[in-house]
Amino acid sequence: MPEEREPKIHIENVTYSYGSEPVLRDISLDYNRTIQAAAGANALAALRQAAEENWGNYLLAVEGSIPTKDGGVYDCSGGITARQELEEFAEGAAALIAVGACAFWGGWPAANPNPTGAVGVSALVKDKPVVAIPGCPPIGDVITATVAHYLTFGRLPELDLQRRPLFAYGARIHDQCPRRAHYNAGQYVEKFDDEAARRGWCLYKMGCKGPETYSPCPLIAWNGTTKWPIAAGHPCFGCTEPFFWDTMTPIYNRLPAVSGFGVEKTADTIGAAIAAGVTAGVAIHAVATGIQRARQSKATEVYEESATESEG
Repeated sequence: MPEEREPKIHIENVTYSYGSEPVLRDISLDYNRTIQAAAGANALAALRQAAEENWGNYLLAVEGSIPTKDGGVYDCSGGITARQELEEFAEGAAALIAVGACAFWGGWPAANPNPTGAVGVSALVKDKPVVAIPGCPPIGDVITATVAHYLTFGRLPELDLQRRPLFAYGARIHDQCPRRAHYNAGQYVEKFDDEAARRGWCLYKMGCKGPETYSPCPLIAWNGTTKWPIAAGHPCFGCTEPFFWDTMTPIYNRLPAVSGFGVEKTADTIGAAIAAGVTAGVAIHAVATGIQRARQSKATEVYEESATESEG
């Protein structure tokens, strides 16, 4: 008879053994709200126990925005507010991961006029490393890769100015989009379900924010790399960018031209002269990147002022 071997599960070229090795050797599932049965005070007790046993060594993943107005009463669990929970468990964390647009910068709850004073993790936690995995929703593979990087190297991956991992958020959707050739050729969808839409032409005129959005959506997508908004015929609305709920709306409006020279102008005039178009395209993309950085910087200032006011 052949020698008996330990059974294995093969998932996407990664081998996991049944039992506690090696998955649970490096990843503790002592506390996870999504899969645990406990709720309320019992869930909080499980969280405190897990934190005490791993104090100073755990990664604290935070999902959702944190209300700060009226004592934070708009989000409570187990008798404490989300803000109290964050501050208590951030103290013992080696680093924090803000998962999703809400944990990143406050998300939709922080949209003007922000009645609950919702903020993201970085507005409240100043003395710990924080990495942001933005998106609405975020891409699960990026979360996994970030955790795997920390487990492998003992540190967070290199981050951009918004604290996003550069390996995932280092390039614009516009520069990775499979519809980019149609943009360059001046082939645009003018209305949903027109012939251009059926042919998969560029969605820029339908409000696509890809030229100002840094994300790996075109490369990784969701649901096992099967789908993402633009592939489904819907324009990107910039959900990985700070304050997109205010700065990227109205969703179906085109990006504005700036001083008469911006990406929108390219959409109207591209193809007039190939040589001129190539030269202008390089300059326009550089300008668009600069504009995007300036907008984010200004939005960050407004955000921090809002957080300071909430503190008072």
